[in-house]
Amino acid sequence: MNRTLPLILAVALFMENMDSTVIATSLPAIAADIGTSPIALKLALTAYLVALAVFIPVSGWMADRFGPKNVFRAAIAVFVIGSVACAVSGSLPEFVISRFLQGMGGAMMTPVGRLVLVRATPKNELVAAMSWLTVPALVGPLVGPPVGGFITTYFTWHWIFLINVPIGVAGMWLATRFLPRTPSSSVPPLDVPGFILSGVAASGIVFGLSVVSLPALPPSIGIATLVVGLVSGVIYLVHARRAANPLLALSLFRNQVFRASVLGGSLFRIGIGAVPFLLPLMLQIGFGLTPFQSGMFTFVSALGAIGMKLVTAWLFRTAGFRRVLILGSLVSGATIAVYGFFTPETPYLLMLAILLSGGFIRSMFFTGVNALAYAEVSDADTSKATPITAVFQQISIALGVAVAGGILEVCTQLHGGPLMLADFHTAFFLVAAISATASFFFMGLAADAGSAVSGHGGRSARTVEATPRG
Repeated sequence: MNRTLPLILAVALFMENMDSTVIATSLPAIAADIGTSPIALKLALTAYLVALAVFIPVSGWMADRFGPKNVFRAAIAVFVIGSVACAVSGSLPEFVISRFLQGMGGAMMTPVGRLVLVRATPKNELVAAMSWLTVPALVGPLVGPPVGGFITTYFTWHWIFLINVPIGVAGMWLATRFLPRTPSSSVPPLDVPGFILSGVAASGIVFGLSVVSLPALPPSIGIATLVVGLVSGVIYLVHARRAANPLLALSLFRNQVFRASVLGGSLFRIGIGAVPFLLPLMLQIGFGLTPFQSGMFTFVSALGAIGMKLVTAWLFRTAGFRRVLILGSLVSGATIAVYGFFTPETPYLLMLAILLSGGFIRSMFFTGVNALAYAEVSDADTSKATPITAVFQQISIALGVAVAGGILEVCTQLHGGPLMLADFHTAFFLVAAISATASFFFMGLAADAGSAVSGHGGRSARTVEATPRG
């Protein structure tokens, strides 16, 4: 398989995924420089997430209307412009607006990049291609905090955003040079009511969960926006049933394979989304490590994510999606639960080995669940499937952070004191259980589910129409 395409897309997506977390450790320095507080500056984090939630649903329509290659390059350009704007921001409003602009570019980069890959890759090679494309999602949140801390400590926080300029320019040149040109197609008019409703629903849910879990505003505002998002989501469901060409084609959920991939994967990501939030905090508060030291621990999981790429395609071809995803969700949940037994007396080498193995398993699972989403979706429906998977991914990760923050808050209320190591242990046990329950979605799959993509059982690649199954 030609690895040029997934690697080009992965570089751009890594830039986005790392940038979304790299500023976390730099908030105090940025806040002091622009004259605001770190708590208030967290609005910039939520502004980025809101932009993703608003514009991801329309990414599939944009790709069909203007061509995925053109939209992908434009998304990189918008992201780079937003990065420069962040670097030169001198006030809180300027920084928040700049982060929103970055989020607009990021909202198109991830789903459209995945769409380019799916359309250009034969289905029997999709697992191998996805194994490279999922690296940014796993590595970025883990290496972002230590990289941000290093740049802020030894340079200035401005370089966190300025380093995106050469990366983005290289990404646009590589995309122009190597990505296949897919002509724009005749598409129905944009579903404007659906765009508004889906944007309000997704952004309300993501913003509400972010504010509740990382309070930059009173929790009541987070709860109110969460309710607005949920109500808008219900209204969108009614609208989608009546609209001739809804923005998000929820009819795809009639397919059991697609449904299991999206819903099972989302449940799994709730636990995984909590880990980058819980682990650094536990290492710093419970173990007394510095931010840079804790970042080096989390980096080991990223190495495991990369290393698994060498055997992922073989694993799914040998055992099939159903068996691997069931076992993967259970084993990955167990590795998260083991984090709940870490103490300052635990040998560091043992902790590193467990973190490395956890990275292996999570990488394998994400590669499989992302490829499975397209296993029984027709080529004509890939642009409809891509934004749905991306929206659910963003919501589930935000929900993971909210769940983790909520567990810690309940623990401190119960014992009436500051955070203790035992509170983190409890949180790891509970989010591990949530991740493990994803296995139920895959137990209902047929043994040969997605075999046209995995090659399990010797079946050849074919295009499978998105018809209801099971």
